[in-house]
Amino acid sequence: MQSFNIAFGFWEGFVLLLYFNVRKTKLSLLSPNVTYSMSHHHFILHKPYGYLSQFIYELKRKKKLLGELHDFPEGTMAIGRLDEDSEGLLLLTTDGKMSEIVRSKKVDKEYYVQVDGIITQEAIDKMKNGVEIGFNGTKYNTKPCESSIINDIPCFGIRGKKIRDERHGPTSWASITVNEGKFRQVRKMTAAVGFPTLRLIRVRIGKVYLNDLKAGEVLEVENFNVNDNSNSNFKNQKI
Repeated sequence: MQSFNIAFGFWEGFVLLLYFNVRKTKLSLLSPNVTYSMSHHHFILHKPYGYLSQFIYELKRKKKLLGELHDFPEGTMAIGRLDEDSEGLLLLTTDGKMSEIVRSKKVDKEYYVQVDGIITQEAIDKMKNGVEIGFNGTKYNTKPCESSIINDIPCFGIRGKKIRDERHGPTSWASITVNEGKFRQVRKMTAAVGFPTLRLIRVRIGKVYLNDLKAGEVLEVENFNVNDNSNSNFKNQKI
């Protein structure tokens, strides 16, 4: 059952009734019978390489921020974060409750990683079972996760900064799906098994997929059905 906070006011002879709940605020004119609705906004973004997952940066060094990519409404926040040198799916919202749902450990996050060298099944299995990484100055064992080798090279386009000179040796791709988010965890996991990450792209959050959204593109949606298989807007497509 939803609960509301109610406030009354007067405007040009009309009685104003304000309803407040978690999802939206409604302004109703009791006479005549007119209702206005102010709903939250939700966005899917393909964060490009070199951008911070934030709107404000107070240090002196100039950084690229999310506000440069789209005219987001006031109060928009990024749900979670991607490092400056990471790319891919980033969800944004004006709804704090929605942010909590998406950041929940019940919602998986899948990453495609390009690593230095030809990754082995042995390394994949180690990551599946959990590996030891450094976190906040201490050792931490990651939780079991899903991981697999990607045989077909994903087509994400050229990154803003070149990965490295091809003469330095071969690279390969892997998929890693986690439901925890320690600082630079995925990068530390691949390094722990001997295959440092050269490029990291988040492709899925729950049932929301990056699909063919290009770097820097923004898509406004009605909501994030992170646990809903039936939502056609978010069904997986081959990348």
